[in-house]
Amino acid sequence: MVGNTKKETAPKQVLNPVNERITKRFPSVDRGKIWQDVSEKDWSNWMWQQRNRVRTLEQLEKVINVTDDERKAYEGSVEMFNMSITPYYAALMDPDDPNCPIRMQSVPKMGELTIDVTDLEDPLGEEKDMPVPGVTHRYPDRVLFYTTHNCAMYCRHCTRKRKVSDPSSAAQKKQLEVGLDYIRNHPEIRDVVISGGDPLSNSDERLDYIMGELRSMDHIEVFRLGTRNMVTLPQRINDDFIQMIRKHQPVFVHTHFNHPKECTAEAFEACARLADAGCMINNQMVLLKGINDDPGIVKELNHKLLMMRVRPYYIFQCDLAQGISHFRTPVEKGLEIIENLRGWTSGMAVPHYVVDGPGGGGKIPLIPEYVKERKGNKVVLRNYKNDEFVYYDSSDLEED
Repeated sequence: MVGNTKKETAPKQVLNPVNERITKRFPSVDRGKIWQDVSEKDWSNWMWQQRNRVRTLEQLEKVINVTDDERKAYEGSVEMFNMSITPYYAALMDPDDPNCPIRMQSVPKMGELTIDVTDLEDPLGEEKDMPVPGVTHRYPDRVLFYTTHNCAMYCRHCTRKRKVSDPSSAAQKKQLEVGLDYIRNHPEIRDVVISGGDPLSNSDERLDYIMGELRSMDHIEVFRLGTRNMVTLPQRINDDFIQMIRKHQPVFVHTHFNHPKECTAEAFEACARLADAGCMINNQMVLLKGINDDPGIVKELNHKLLMMRVRPYYIFQCDLAQGISHFRTPVEKGLEIIENLRGWTSGMAVPHYVVDGPGGGGKIPLIPEYVKERKGNKVVLRNYKNDEFVYYDSSDLEED
């Protein structure tokens, strides 16, 4: 179901009182003709948004002018990886521009039908580092905890296509208990990434249980929720959710804004609610060809994120997942973006650029080269303007 003609009256959700000069930069989503008759009560209900996702070609044709390539891509990819777009996020798409950055992340493209020779089914080697189902333990003191196969929207560049949207990969209660027992019995673990799918696809009750169990373990210091709901389903961050999450602080939230167009009034409100509840929010942007592979776009995005109290944390090089090679850029493009951020804007707006090592190598940071020359204790450095400066390194201290 795409539309709904039933009208009800409900108080419109408004932004927290903040400086008007900030909030005017974050426009509300224009529902257009498709959802203009949906009541505010339904539109602001995250479960209504989930139930009414755009999942078929027939529904998609009511939202955008589908191109022949998009139609062929949908028909060729739907068996491998479902299409699913919330009405909220679908309303952000340009109906006439197939290169719209929102549309490119949502609607299948012909590139998905090409499996490159370098593509990997499990590009990050998560399965090989699973001591028990659903727990990836790669780093010494932290684990990734897979809690659901569901997402509000199935991003076309998803690195977990092998699991996301596949009901057979669902994390059943028994698997959750096995995972919690593993974490409980490994005191070296201090940090847990609660992931999926999108963990906010779980009910509040299930999330409350998971976080409550983790918080009861003396060795667990922090946990993180890896979610894109603030981008694709901000209605999920409602009063009940906020009341629940307050009980489990400190909670870190890692989200995934990729383009300034995603920074709406609704997204601003969702992030404000989380920040006011004590959550620390970090953004993990994925570098995507034709969407955000431009320093100006990334700078605009990161400036908006800071106003939303979201720290630009990572720029991820696009993984070697199957069927997403058309999104990948050269590594040099990521270095160029960092080069055009560092020094040209505040350090808070400069994330780490990383490649997640294929096959399980972990996050490998990449930075432009700022050391020009070393001679003895003389180090020649260059700044963001390519001006050179000499720094004299300390000599080795003599032993007593």
